[in-house]
Amino acid sequence: MARINARQVSRGGSRRSRAGRPARRRIVAWLAAGAVVMTATAGCDVNSALQRLSDARHLAASLHVQFTKASDVANRAVMADTDERSSAFAREAEQATAAAQKDAEALASLLENLGYSNELALLQEFRTRFSEYQKMERTILELAVENTNLKAQRLSFGSAQEAADAFRDVLDALMPLDAAKDAWHVKALAATAVAHVREIQVIQAPHIADPDDAQMTQMEKQMSTSEAAARSALKDLAPIVRPLSRPQLSSAGAALDRFMEINAQIVGLSRRNTNVRSVALSLNQKAKLTAECETSLRALQDALGKRGFTGTR
Repeated sequence: MARINARQVSRGGSRRSRAGRPARRRIVAWLAAGAVVMTATAGCDVNSALQRLSDARHLAASLHVQFTKASDVANRAVMADTDERSSAFAREAEQATAAAQKDAEALASLLENLGYSNELALLQEFRTRFSEYQKMERTILELAVENTNLKAQRLSFGSAQEAADAFRDVLDALMPLDAAKDAWHVKALAATAVAHVREIQVIQAPHIADPDDAQMTQMEKQMSTSEAAARSALKDLAPIVRPLSRPQLSSAGAALDRFMEINAQIVGLSRRNTNVRSVALSLNQKAKLTAECETSLRALQDALGKRGFTGTR
């Protein structure tokens, strides 16, 4: 009887053991599947982080390219020799600056997502400097597209030269009242009047180029002195030329008036000094801001370049 019970117990245990095997297999399979899922998920997270790091590096490089382009094209706007070229380069610089701003914003969002606090600090350093750079660039481009010094120079070499030559040609045709007595006097006075106009022309060039207001004021006084001397010579010519030459003398006075009107335009444009000022700002303040921005961008790119698998979150 005892043997029967033992066999029964043994059989019962075997049945229970066989019944538990499928359950154990299911548990093992479930645990294995969970491990696979966890491993796959971790792998996906790593791949995603690495992709975002790659995107961050790409944005940082694009930001650097757009910033460099904006700076270079702004310099071209300053140095351009026509209004059209200055305006075209100014628009291109503004577009590149806007692209750099867009890259900086996208990069900030990406770095925040990655949790890169050091790189975020470097980017913020750049953005602070870039903000100052943008203000300076706007000022420079506004000055550059006005081209007042360039316009003054064109007037000096163009309309002013033509008016001065017309003044000379009219005076050359004057006939003395008494050929024997007045010929030399007429020629001398005519030459004096022309010489004083030429003096004004000579002063125009340094006036256009000079950035100093005090120096320009001094040059304008010299111009006024020369104008007064030219008009005095015309006045002295009136009584020693033939009546037939007096209309020509009036034409000479009109030519001098025309010349002085153009000279006033030249002085006004020169006084605004937009080309001189834009060049000075580009070579000094803008150059300093550009160098500071470049330093921040290089540091940012170097930091991102050192990031790798261990640097991902």
